[in-house]
Amino acid sequence: MWEIIQDAGWPIWPLIFTSVVGFSIIIERLFSLRSSNIIPENLMSNLELQLKKGVIKKEELNKMESESLLGLMLAAVIKNQGKPLEVMNDAIIKAGDSISYQLEKYLHILAMISTVAPLLGLFGTIIGMVELFSSFTSDGHDVEMFARGISVALYNTAGGIVVAIPAMISHRFFRAKIDSQIHIMETNADRLIDLIN
Repeated sequence: MWEIIQDAGWPIWPLIFTSVVGFSIIIERLFSLRSSNIIPENLMSNLELQLKKGVIKKEELNKMESESLLGLMLAAVIKNQGKPLEVMNDAIIKAGDSISYQLEKYLHILAMISTVAPLLGLFGTIIGMVELFSSFTSDGHDVEMFARGISVALYNTAGGIVVAIPAMISHRFFRAKIDSQIHIMETNADRLIDLIN
């Protein structure tokens, strides 16, 4: 591996840095966006049972709000219980904005990496081509320098693509997952409004 990095030359280092950042974000988002974290399975059914028994205590409401993002949205509905429907909907929208921000955390960096990585690869390719053409002199050409220029160009081109593809796929995957989770949360919030009313 170290030999490949040496053959790719100094332009590979920005690509290595972006790949480390991208990989860290992918791991972090995979862990953070687990459905068990965002939308606990029994939360809605437990909440329905509590509502049938009577008023939910403030401690239970605070606990539900802090434990999951679905709990945060449902707590916003319960806190505005008895108020007009417009007020409840506004509370859901505000909670939804906060939830969207938390779910989409770092995704803009992943999108940027998928765009920038091929450009960094192209930059490395140009550096390699410059080295390649520098090998031609009035005395002939330096074969070693020529080969080095080709290796720098090819490794950086490949590196840019290798970093960009997983970043792009992960970004699209996480976006779809977030959209699905927000839809489920909004559906549960509407269901809770119907139950309360």
